[in-house]
Amino acid sequence: MPPRIRNSNCPPQQLLLNYLDAPLPSSLLPVHRPAAVASSSTPSPCRPQQQSAAAPQRCFSTSQPREMTKPQREFRQFLKHAGKQLEKHEGNGPMYLSSVKSMGADDVPFPSNKMFRSEPVLSSRARQIIWEAVMLKGMPLKAVSAQYQVDVRRVAAVVRLMEIEKRMEKENAPMAIPYALAVEKMLPRSNLTGDEQPFEPINDVHVHSFTMQQLFVPVSESREFTRKDAAKAFGDHILPPDHKMRIPELVKMERDILNDVPQAQAEKDFLARTRESEREFAEKEKYVAAKRDARKSKVDTERFEFRIEKINSEAVGKKGRARGAVGWRYGVPFNDRQRGLYKIPTSVG
Repeated sequence: MPPRIRNSNCPPQQLLLNYLDAPLPSSLLPVHRPAAVASSSTPSPCRPQQQSAAAPQRCFSTSQPREMTKPQREFRQFLKHAGKQLEKHEGNGPMYLSSVKSMGADDVPFPSNKMFRSEPVLSSRARQIIWEAVMLKGMPLKAVSAQYQVDVRRVAAVVRLMEIEKRMEKENAPMAIPYALAVEKMLPRSNLTGDEQPFEPINDVHVHSFTMQQLFVPVSESREFTRKDAAKAFGDHILPPDHKMRIPELVKMERDILNDVPQAQAEKDFLARTRESEREFAEKEKYVAAKRDARKSKVDTERFEFRIEKINSEAVGKKGRARGAVGWRYGVPFNDRQRGLYKIPTSVG
């Protein structure tokens, strides 16, 4: 039984010492009892005065500390010699573990995973160039993407983020500019200059699963079998690569150049086509948004605006699980955990 607390102002550390210094009952004493540790000669205000200096003290562990293992010794040696240069980041660019002498390429952050490569990011100067090209010069997003070899989705994201940054600057909102610059120095980055490699592919085509099979389609020798015909052979809903590209206007420009159209005129026509396609896309999105808002009834109060939308009860499908229905993810639970049901798909959609 631990000793009674004699003083309510006794600190927890002193209470623990009181418990450790208390003598064990004779029935619980070990065979090989550790040597007694003499306590301090200065009496403690929380320790009973009748306890002598020769009172035994129990230890949490009597085993000796284990010696340092081989990996630990090798790691200590690495920190003292080769890893010394990784203690502080100096200069511009990444300082990966693989950049240490005789450990691999500079763009491999993890030496044990050589297949993983560190891709560059857009620098602050590159983001400013993209924003100026779109917002100040009025270039279409597709034209900027083709000029700087940056995906059109990334171009749109950069413009949105730069607009938020400009607005925060006008509002004098606090921004973590030093932190962003510090992180940027530790990453590989691209400035979108002419002497650099292309930043990323801009016309990757999605490979549909239907096109992974092998087909034998008889075609007459006098017929011209195009990519559109090949896509139709796999399925009526399969689009040819020219229509699945994010910038199909580049194909038209290359064809014009092959047909002896001057390059300056071909580039001018490319800008006109990209501007027209973006205008059509904006009008289509505006029409879809207006049609979606027309189905909603808005009730504006002092604090909130309630938006009520009419639904079609037949849109939920026969089993009430149609993907186009309202609340299809949350309204009806799935049958994944129910017993006695066939979970093998019966059809391929």
